[in-house]
Amino acid sequence: MGNFLAGRVIAVTGAGRGIGRAVALGAAAEGARVVVNDYGVSMDGGSPTSEIAESVVKEIAAAGGDAVAVADDISTMAGGQRVVDVALASYGRLDGVVCVAGILRERMLFNMTEEEWDPVIATHLKGTFTVFRAASAVMRQQRAGTLIGFTSGNHQGSVSQANYSAAKGGIISLVRSAALGLNKYGVTANAVAPVARTRMSANVPMELAEIGEPEDVAALVVYLLSEKAREQEITGQVYTIAGPKIAVWAQPRELRAAYASGGWTPETIAEFLPGSVGVDPMPMLARVAEMSRAAARGDRPNAQ
Repeated sequence: MGNFLAGRVIAVTGAGRGIGRAVALGAAAEGARVVVNDYGVSMDGGSPTSEIAESVVKEIAAAGGDAVAVADDISTMAGGQRVVDVALASYGRLDGVVCVAGILRERMLFNMTEEEWDPVIATHLKGTFTVFRAASAVMRQQRAGTLIGFTSGNHQGSVSQANYSAAKGGIISLVRSAALGLNKYGVTANAVAPVARTRMSANVPMELAEIGEPEDVAALVVYLLSEKAREQEITGQVYTIAGPKIAVWAQPRELRAAYASGGWTPETIAEFLPGSVGVDPMPMLARVAEMSRAAARGDRPNAQ
């Protein structure tokens, strides 16, 4: 076992399988005491079972680590609070939270139902908020701590996952808001957009040119949870990790602007906007077009 996170207490949601499990195991292997949260649901959010979290706790204990399970649903305020309360009751402090929990309910936007929209937003976005909210209150008092949200490259948009994309975009804004609001208390917040082989990525309808394993993602998360990342003032960032690749996403900013001294009318906007302000091309549109062409040829499209 290593000591990159020695003495720290880390809570991980969605830690029963895939990336969440790898993060929990990775943190424990580096000396952290871990709160393993998983509601134990299937990929669409159904059939919860508490045995999923317990099995990871047993793995950590068998390797010489220290962990405790919490099977609560973090899409509720009580569930998010319980993750934090168990950390405090078991270990007396909380140094980092990693919100990995998520589900999928795919449907084209014009066919998507409320029952397909609400649970995805609740699990991803609200589930990150409930844990962040409870953890930040503790970290503010400690004047130290790390919040990590999980987003996706699909925050750029998705053909058949408007619910998932909206949630992942919301998580980025939540992370940046946390970074701004908690910076003076010594608390950092970052987001990770992983590309790794999991039960979710197995259903992606294209060949992923850059993809890694859950353990690759865990390595980045362990770093972000560490004192080294704190010393280097890493906060408000969105990182992608895909096997050997690590990338940082740009901060949102205005690209171009135009001004009208007497105010705008539809006619003056029609005259000036195309040439003066223009557009920022949407790479995903070209990718979707290539996917359609590949499907017409009977090929499996590639994702660059």
